[in-house]
Amino acid sequence: MTYSSNIHIRLATMDDRTAMMPAINEAFAIEKFLEGTRTDEGRLAEMMADGEFLIAQNGSEKIVASVYVEIKGARGYLGMLAVDPAEQGKGLGRIMVDAVEEYCRNKGCSGVDLVVVSLRTDLPPFYRKLGYVETATEEFHPSRKLKSGVECHCIVMSKEF
Repeated sequence: MTYSSNIHIRLATMDDRTAMMPAINEAFAIEKFLEGTRTDEGRLAEMMADGEFLIAQNGSEKIVASVYVEIKGARGYLGMLAVDPAEQGKGLGRIMVDAVEEYCRNKGCSGVDLVVVSLRTDLPPFYRKLGYVETATEEFHPSRKLKSGVECHCIVMSKEF
């Protein structure tokens, strides 16, 4: 899929994992409430066993954004949306969400669900602008350790097609 003259979106392969990590880890570095980096090659491989990553490459073939998508019955799941900090604020996040929605529609899904951490207060308004609404809250089960004294929960958001 080509979304502009210099951004091309495609499915990631296992060979893309190393090139995906800088944009993901830099984008999630804002999460100071968690210890360590967001992901590594092993975690990406585990996720790829259950779903797919869509990646955006610029004209130089650099991976500048990625997003995880998994089909769960009639629903799509969107996770780990990451845009290289140097590319943020240019609409690439919206383009990646649109790509996930198109992917899910093509797989016969009736909608998409996602989960955000309550401490990321910037995320619910972003997803609301894209048509997502809060549908539930759930306990946070982090893949890496929370810093001492931090408490949070997850906000489930959904969009119907």
